[in-house]
Order: sequence, then structure tokens, then C-alpha cells
Amino acid sequence: MISIFPDFSFLNLIWTILAGILFGLAALVFSWSKIGFTKLFNFIPTPYLRPFIGGIILLGIVLLIGNTKYLGLGIPIISDSFLNHQTNYDFIIKLLLTAFTLGAGFKGGEATPLFFIGATLGNILIWFIPLPMALLAGLGFISVFGAATNTPIACVFMGIELFGIEGAVYYTFACASAFIISGRTSVYATQQPLLKKFSYKSLLKTTREK
Repeated sequence: MISIFPDFSFLNLIWTILAGILFGLAALVFSWSKIGFTKLFNFIPTPYLRPFIGGIILLGIVLLIGNTKYLGLGIPIISDSFLNHQTNYDFIIKLLLTAFTLGAGFKGGEATPLFFIGATLGNILIWFIPLPMALLAGLGFISVFGAATNTPIACVFMGIELFGIEGAVYYTFACASAFIISGRTSVYATQQPLLKKFSYKSLLKTTREK
């Protein structure tokens, strides 16, 4: 999917790290949104009513939007993100709808939506980050998923497998910066990350103590 890799330079490294930070923030917002919607639906005492009510609300939102673009796996949109400009808000709508769905009690389905979020976010970064569109979409594809699931090393190798070893340095810096900035959150509540990373809770606690 990625046919052009720019020559590696210090400036391109800075742009890659900046993109990685944005991907990490997207992963953080996704994790926080999922936690927030889960807490919201926990106010409904009967567990099986949560997905029922959530499904009705989700149906209403889709009817309001007027299309089913953000339902399902979204693989056509992911593929198109490497070739053509996408709508600026695609990634945030997919992020919120997926987090809402999971928070309502529906199980599974994090992986491909995270690929969708990353690829469409990377696609629109071309407006101010001077790297090839396909490369930005690819970096978003692996970095958002890697940050949200705390699997940056695996996602670097996934990038090599999917997009070619020529961009290994870009994958590494994007995934690393996304992983660090995403905080100690995960889409998997019981996951215990082995690598230390930035903690927003510790930062807030320190700020309050001062």
C-alpha cells in the first residue's frame, strides 16, 4: 500500500514523532471514551438491557448521520485512506461510535476499528505534516493500535510485514512515541504492560499536591 518512502532525515524524524504523538492521543481518547461509556451504562442495573438500549441509541445516531459508513469493519475506507483524501471527522466519529458500542456491553471488535481510526487520522495529517499520504495512513494504522493495546514492538513488525521493511525506522519512531504518549491505558482492562510509560494520573496527582 505504501509505494513511496521519503529519504530519512532529522526533519522527517521530527514529523514522524509528531504524527506518533497525535496517534497516541487518539488511542488515549479511545481508551478514556470506552471507560467513560462503560461507567455510564453501568448505571443501568440490568446487564442485558445495556446493549439493548445502547443498540437503539446507536441506530438513532446512524439514522441521524444518514449512512452506514461508520458501521462494520470499514475495510474499504481503510484501503481508500492510503490513496484518497478522507473526510476530516471520519476518525473521531468512528472512535466515539466504537467506544460507545463497547461501553454498552458489546464484546470484541476493537482491532479493525482502531486500524480505521489510525488510517483515517493519518490520512488527514497530510494537511500539515509533509510526509506521503500513504505513509501517514500506514503509520496511523499501526501506531493507534499499538498504543491502544500496548503492543508497539509487535506493531513495528506488523508494519514491516504489511508495508515493507523500507519504512522500519518510521514505524519504530511513530509506534514508540504513540505508545509513550498514550499513558497507562489499554483497551484491555486486565492487561499489565511490562514497559514503563507516561502516567497522566501521576501527573495530575503531582500537580494537585503542589
